[in-house]
Amino acid sequence: MAIGCFVTIIATLMQTFTPHHKLGVFIAGRVIIGLGQGMALTAGPVYIGEVAPSQIRGHIMACWQMFYSVGSFIAYWINYACSKHRASLGEWDWKMVVIFQMLVPIIIIIALPFQPESPRWYVQKKGDIDSARAALMRIRDTEQEVEEELLTIREAVEYEKEAISSSYSALFKDASIRKRLYLAFVLNVGQQLTGQGTLNSYSTAIYKKVWPSDDTINLINALNATCGILFTLNAMWTADRFGRRWLFIVGAAGMAICMLIVPIVGLKTPSAADGTKSESVGIAIVFLLFLFTFFYKPSWGATTWMYTSEIFSVNVRAQAVGMCSQMQNVANTIFQQFFPTFLANEGLKCLFFFMGMNMVLGVFVYFFIPETKQIPLEEVDVLFGGANHIEKGGQIMGVDNQHPGTASGSEKDGAQVQQTERKEVV
Repeated sequence: MAIGCFVTIIATLMQTFTPHHKLGVFIAGRVIIGLGQGMALTAGPVYIGEVAPSQIRGHIMACWQMFYSVGSFIAYWINYACSKHRASLGEWDWKMVVIFQMLVPIIIIIALPFQPESPRWYVQKKGDIDSARAALMRIRDTEQEVEEELLTIREAVEYEKEAISSSYSALFKDASIRKRLYLAFVLNVGQQLTGQGTLNSYSTAIYKKVWPSDDTINLINALNATCGILFTLNAMWTADRFGRRWLFIVGAAGMAICMLIVPIVGLKTPSAADGTKSESVGIAIVFLLFLFTFFYKPSWGATTWMYTSEIFSVNVRAQAVGMCSQMQNVANTIFQQFFPTFLANEGLKCLFFFMGMNMVLGVFVYFFIPETKQIPLEEVDVLFGGANHIEKGGQIMGVDNQHPGTASGSEKDGAQVQQTERKEVV
């Protein structure tokens, strides 16, 4: 994560202080910043998923998407402020927006030395049980919770070392992991198919069909980014209460309805001579696009990251999350190539495409995506036809692996013996 943030800072400086305004250097900076963000975006969700308790994992992962919204909030309001002072700022009109990309990476680099490393990483990569225990002690309430979770991690890692490769080839050789990878691919491409990424990039072009003033459009974008923070907060109380599937399906349905109504309003209302709409029609369209964001942020915005980071085994989690997150970038790049032409030729009718895609995504989730709400990371494999890594690892280690919350039968009768066995092994 630190390396990704450092690369992002260097690339931002390249973009901001391009010598002699050479376009090639600026484009190179854009490419490098993509590499830096790719590293950080892979490490962030993996880290959060591995240190968060399963009961509130969704709650904490929602914060990841919320800070996406915070970033948009900062960018759009800076852009709005700079647009109001173009004459006095000169070329810093655009440089101010670019250089603020360093803000969050700098904060992360400063904060990282004070954060505990993932206990799962200590066990898997170093076999360092004491460091893993120390990391857990910083983020869990009781010693019993620490010992229980540490044993669970050790059992899962022990099985994965014996049975599953940690190379990229394991993503395709193991049937259970391959299934999860393909499902996550669809979800991450689907995040872009909802239309949010494209609408963000071309919101100005869309609003131009309604509002004539650039200042008004910049203000609308800034307000949308502000509301995005509030909308994302909904994921913090819904993800672990109603589940991931519920958020995906409700979000897709809501976005589909918005993408149905927006073009109808645009097509069925009169336009002025310059092609723009009346203020009342413009307000209606803006409201519907804000409503679209309301449905997107806690569902396909936050929950896609949440789900992707929690469905893979620890030995391939970083590789899988990295590949899946890049599917978002690939899909977004492809869509942004054809969308300007699509918008120019079809106008607001192009939004019917996103309506259809959201309907398809909702159906896909209903039939193919299992619920992962409050399930420990080491037990997610069972949902996708894989082995229970805790049980298999416990057999390898010779441990009675009835764990609280997952055992069946008369677990209470053997609780004291079970706890003694765990402490002896750990």
